[in-house]
Amino acid sequence: MKNNWRDGNRISLLENGDQFFPEVFDAISNARSKVILETFIWFEDDVGRKLHEVILTAASRGVSVEVLLDGYGSPDLSDEFVSQLTTAGVKFRYYDPRPLLFGMRTNLFRRMHRKIVVVDGTVAFVGGINYSAEQMSDYGPEAKQDYSVKVEGPVVEDIYQYVISNLPGHDVKRRWWRRHRNPAQENLTPGEAQALFVWRDNNQHRDDIERYYLKMLSKAKREVIIANAYFFPGYRLLHAMRKASRRGVSVQLIVQGEPDMPIVKVGARLLYNYLVRSGVKIYEYQRRPLHGKVALMDDHWATVGSSNLDPLSLSLNLEANLIIYDRNFNEALSQNLNGLIAQDCKPVDESMIPKRTWWNLGKSVLAFHFLRHFPAMVGWLPAHTAKLAQVMPPEQPQLETQDRVETE
Repeated sequence: MKNNWRDGNRISLLENGDQFFPEVFDAISNARSKVILETFIWFEDDVGRKLHEVILTAASRGVSVEVLLDGYGSPDLSDEFVSQLTTAGVKFRYYDPRPLLFGMRTNLFRRMHRKIVVVDGTVAFVGGINYSAEQMSDYGPEAKQDYSVKVEGPVVEDIYQYVISNLPGHDVKRRWWRRHRNPAQENLTPGEAQALFVWRDNNQHRDDIERYYLKMLSKAKREVIIANAYFFPGYRLLHAMRKASRRGVSVQLIVQGEPDMPIVKVGARLLYNYLVRSGVKIYEYQRRPLHGKVALMDDHWATVGSSNLDPLSLSLNLEANLIIYDRNFNEALSQNLNGLIAQDCKPVDESMIPKRTWWNLGKSVLAFHFLRHFPAMVGWLPAHTAKLAQVMPPEQPQLETQDRVETE
């Protein structure tokens, strides 16, 4: 399956669960025929129970609902919570669920990390926001800063065809006039939102998302802003950032300053020397953990999705991003990210960069190469094919007939 740029879309930026959840819940509540939801995390908290409620209500009135959760990211939903959905007719699946070994989860790699919702084939949501209370800004210091988009228009058909093709029991039939499309447009004119849906898998689309980042950096003329929660890309992307900066592009990178995992800051800081000395401006977001995976270029290009710029997302996980070519959307994202930089970020300067000693250089080189080659090391482990496991509805007790009751 290959998708190309689609014209005439309407795309809205959604910041955090505060804006995202009401839109998703409203779309599901108004669904007429079909809802497909994929996510990495669904917790059984206030947000998770609200999602449960709107899905249960939709299914109860005859809407076809299919849910795909990652077996590692969402292992703790109770049997009662899930069985209420399956009893109502929801097709509920886990991606690669695996039993605990000595109390530990073993399904660590090649995760289903996408966050997609498609309703009635007319509206879709793509981004990085999971279904948990920590995605709400009032959650406290550990609340996530994150983004998603609401999409209406022709590109929704591409998103729908993609998610449905990954579910068992669906014979995807494309309309004859959509089976053969023109080659991807190379010279797009900014205007009414043009969009391209891209994904990363472990088959034919292993580096699609990374390639669009590289193309964006090579074409940038004025400005690039990348905000990425888990930033530890490979040589190609680092080199492209440095090359863009050296030719006069303002390249700004927003990373976690208050990370949810300390190793994130350690890894990112290994790259500061390489980038800052080339003119890349780095900002550590201080207000709360950054979970966003967004970027923009000049005044028309942007992307929002689930893909981090780290070895897991770029080499192992199943990811999905929307690439957007639209001035209005770019301006909205630019205002948001520049607001983060101005109000909640600490700029990285020379004083924060480790001194250039042989010891520090050796540590950085060893750590960098270990982390970068980590996906290849995972490949040495015993291979397995990830499976979709459907949760079946509980068996209903058979009602005894009146004759049997009387006989007894």
